[in-house]
Amino acid sequence: MTEKIINQQFDQERALYNLTNAEVDSCTFAGPADGESALKETRNIRVKNCNFSLRYPLWHVKKFTLENSKMNDLTRAALWYCQDGKIINSALGGIKAVRECKNIEITNCDINSSEFGWKSSKISLIDSKIESEYLFLDSKKIHLKNVQMKGKYSFQYVNQMLIEDSYLDTKDAFWHTKNVTVKNSVIKGEYLAWYSEGLTLINCTIIGTQPLCYCKNLKLINCTMIDCDLSFEYSDVKATINGHVDSIKNPKSGTIKVDSVGEIIDDSTVMNCKAKIFSSQIEKL
Repeated sequence: MTEKIINQQFDQERALYNLTNAEVDSCTFAGPADGESALKETRNIRVKNCNFSLRYPLWHVKKFTLENSKMNDLTRAALWYCQDGKIINSALGGIKAVRECKNIEITNCDINSSEFGWKSSKISLIDSKIESEYLFLDSKKIHLKNVQMKGKYSFQYVNQMLIEDSYLDTKDAFWHTKNVTVKNSVIKGEYLAWYSEGLTLINCTIIGTQPLCYCKNLKLINCTMIDCDLSFEYSDVKATINGHVDSIKNPKSGTIKVDSVGEIIDDSTVMNCKAKIFSSQIEKL
């Protein structure tokens, strides 16, 4: 039988600790007692239409749904060590909202949370907006679809990720990533994907200076590059690029096919660079 907790306010420490098989509806977690960890160690719970303004509300939670709820910027570190959950139609506003979580589906949410998603696995973020720095640091098996993202240093050290139909406004993204595929998306920001391994970009638009340097097994398929200079330095690359690239510098190996290139820079190399560049203007070894 499901316990129902409706239209109540909680502000004490561990207010609903170890709650099991329950529905929490239209409740407020705030107040003068300023207690932490309201729903810690809960199991099989559904939280809906609730407002949060206290720290660490959902830690070590298993099999949960959080929907139509709001967490303001005082709700720090909201979901840590959780697994098998869904977050739907909600606003997450506190720093470090998700960390070391597993198998979480996030859909139609508005997120403003620095350091979101660290050291997590099997996280999906769908039809959502997110503003964050160091998004998904050191996480694995991540899926983004139809996401509007803004922030710096995103996806560093991520392993196994698929991004589709998204707009990413993010400086220093994808550094040291492994086995990442991005499809039908815009990636805007400087210094894209340095030191990445196994990055594949398909039907993407890439905007910003010095992208895709020191990469291993880099693939671009039917991509467009805008305001991209000093591209591909010391990378192992196989690329087909529509339109113009401002400049390409010292690609290490592979082939780059592009309609036109403003400048090919081949000087002061610290390693043997033998990539082939093909365009309607020039072919260079």
